[in-house]
Amino acid sequence: MPLTVKCPQCGQEVIWGEESPYRPFCSKRCQLIDLGEWADEEKRIPGNGLEALNEQDWSEDGMQDD
Repeated sequence: MPLTVKCPQCGQEVIWGEESPYRPFCSKRCQLIDLGEWADEEKRIPGNGLEALNEQDWSEDGMQDD
């Protein structure tokens, strides 16, 4: 029995395998809708964001000092 997941956009069952090129999405349409939501900042990963970074926490080469 193949592993299936629900499309995060529409909820349709999707086979998790080579026969589903847009997995975890069921189609290119659902994939593009999701991408558009991220681009419009309707979706975001919780956090403080870049503005919360303190410049003193970073060295000149862009790497964090430990």
